[in-house]
Amino acid sequence: MNELVRKSIAVFTRPFRLPGFDETLPAGEYDIETELSSPPDHLHPEAWKASVAVRLHSRASHPGLTRTLAVSLADLDDALAKDKLTGKDLAELFLEEMLADPMVRLVMEADGVSEMQLRHLYAGGRASQADKEARDADTTGTSPQENSQIQAAENEGMPTQRE
Repeated sequence: MNELVRKSIAVFTRPFRLPGFDETLPAGEYDIETELSSPPDHLHPEAWKASVAVRLHSRASHPGLTRTLAVSLADLDDALAKDKLTGKDLAELFLEEMLADPMVRLVMEADGVSEMQLRHLYAGGRASQADKEARDADTTGTSPQENSQIQAAENEGMPTQRE
């Protein structure tokens, strides 16, 4: 067996699509072969990119025909992430995994960052009205003295404006 190729299985729980392929693929298990490093006879190893071969299920119209699709590793990861999180993007998968990390939660607490603020950041500023109302409620709970202390700490080391 060639140690340059890693074999694995990708499991999709619902039908999915891959960029550049005009067919919706059915849910199920797919054999995956990932070429980990450039082949020894490759002319430009620095320009080589990892290739992923997905062995597709045979069609009902051609039961004996085996098909293989070459896709980028990023496209396959994105499709798996969307499947895992009911169609959500890879950035949302990253956010969910990050928020589940206890160390990240401790850093967030130390920095005074809320989960809602991170979700707003990763949403690209597209916050719902409920998020905006919750954020307004969070800021109204601080006293003017606390706000001035926070601003002073944030501006520490910054040059003062000349009048």
